[in-house]
Amino acid sequence: MARASYLFTSESVSEGHPDKVCDRISDEVVDLFFREGEKASLDPYQIRVACETLATTNRVVIAGEVRGPAIDPSVIEQTARQAIKDIGYEQDGFHWENAKVEILLHAQSADIAQGVDALANKDEGAGDQGIMFGYACRETPELMPAPIYYAHKILQNLSEARRSGAEKRLGPDAKSQVTVRYENGIPVGATQIVVSHQHVDESLTSEDMRELIEPFVTEAFPAGWLTKDTVWHINPTGKFFIGGPDGDCGLTGRKIIVDTYGGAAPHGGGAFSGKDPTKVDRSAAYAARYLAKNVVKAGLADRCTLQLSYAIGVAEPLSIYADLHGTGHVDASKLEEVLMSVMKLSPRGIREHLKLNKPIYARTSAYGHFGRAPDPQGGFSWENVDLADTIAAHFR
Repeated sequence: MARASYLFTSESVSEGHPDKVCDRISDEVVDLFFREGEKASLDPYQIRVACETLATTNRVVIAGEVRGPAIDPSVIEQTARQAIKDIGYEQDGFHWENAKVEILLHAQSADIAQGVDALANKDEGAGDQGIMFGYACRETPELMPAPIYYAHKILQNLSEARRSGAEKRLGPDAKSQVTVRYENGIPVGATQIVVSHQHVDESLTSEDMRELIEPFVTEAFPAGWLTKDTVWHINPTGKFFIGGPDGDCGLTGRKIIVDTYGGAAPHGGGAFSGKDPTKVDRSAAYAARYLAKNVVKAGLADRCTLQLSYAIGVAEPLSIYADLHGTGHVDASKLEEVLMSVMKLSPRGIREHLKLNKPIYARTSAYGHFGRAPDPQGGFSWENVDLADTIAAHFR
């Protein structure tokens, strides 16, 4: 039986964290291929991108496999530089204009392509084997776990202040961590707050940063969540002047728990950024979140975890599993059948239903892939709850 009262902690990182710089560049490359493919009137279902990025002191390496429009490496380089500039890096050890950018992209393996491509006698297959999870719960209006939601919110508030110019002392690199107290299974307050934030004035102390950061943290939480008993750790090392890839090497795909549910739900292990939607690591995880969120929105459970599994080159999922964590009002095995009937869960079916063949991925690269508002350009379509009534109707 699940514990009713406990502490749970999740962390987030900003768009300037070294790994997130790499996620952003990799996703910008995905978007670039979709944009250029559209200009060239290419079938978006034929575009393939598996892009990995490494960033260190004034050096960026972009590697991986692609298929689609012919794009000059200089365009890819400029795309990376623009992403770094937008994040805000103009420091001696990592500067958007001065960093050396190396492009090592090559054609996708023909062996992989033959399994993934749709042919006359088969549908488009999954780009790899794997397991994917989706999760939703009633802890926040966005149906996300509270600890990761508020950890993201803290850094989003600080990022907005930095980007707007309202707070000029902040650098791009930052991390947050929130410990939430649960009573009878309900999140009721924050017991510990950790924020480590880069600053551009080397003289600032931890006390200075506490004074600077505290209002943005307070703004992130509901009233009453922060009390005199809440313990704060602001820049606990004492100084955070050297940040970003100059301070720590970054790689694509190293923040998969930050990207999902903060550890409150299982993760299949595959990263999202830099991958086109034939890679079910990404698209099926989006589909699983979409379905789990609609199940909770439909009132069929207070918590829902979904697992999907795939084999490379095979279109249909091998299995679907629903766990309602003892909060469900319907039979889980029937729910699994219903979910398979209301949405086609092949890679092509997911792409069509969620409209994933678009340049919508760079915006997912920081502050989580889930719990975000759908945007007019089609981003975060998996956060819609337009299937809730359809799912609920099967149980009336």
